[in-house]
Amino acid sequence: MGVGTFIVLGALAVVVIYFITIYNALVQVKHNVTKAWANIDVLLKQRHDELPKLVETCKQYMKFEQETLTKVMEARSKVFAAREAQNIPELGQAEGALRATLGHLFALAEAYPDLKTNQSFQQLQARISSLENAIADRREFYNESVNVNNVRIEQFPDTIVAGMFNFKAAPLLEFQAGEKADVDVKKLFTP
Repeated sequence: MGVGTFIVLGALAVVVIYFITIYNALVQVKHNVTKAWANIDVLLKQRHDELPKLVETCKQYMKFEQETLTKVMEARSKVFAAREAQNIPELGQAEGALRATLGHLFALAEAYPDLKTNQSFQQLQARISSLENAIADRREFYNESVNVNNVRIEQFPDTIVAGMFNFKAAPLLEFQAGEKADVDVKKLFTP
């Protein structure tokens, strides 16, 4: 073997190692998106399990607010369906509707002093508020992971490897226009 053969084999080895490195990096960002989604999924499941307890506690006090309680449970069902189907755009819409109905429920609770002082209600409200904050944090992490994934599969030379191995762009979990708007506090307190 001559020097030229070693140079060609060395260059080929460098190219192969480079493509392996790109492939491994793309696998890593793809799995980061999956992990970020799993983190959201866990929190959505926890909130899904807590909401019926909150509604049952409220039912004891809010006899005339059945429509609001029904809306909370309907919104909960839509989030569950979107989560199960892993339909990210639909989940974003369902999340917005659920947050709006929960906000309305908590605002209505102000009109029921016995409910507001109920320890079970207070604990559930704190738990759900904590889960809402955690979900918001995880949504941000998910969207950042998706962004990294989508940028990597479009950048050269990563796009070559991504195309060869069928890496796909992931959808962002986007906020609805209503979630970005200022909250109308007066509307929340109007039954």
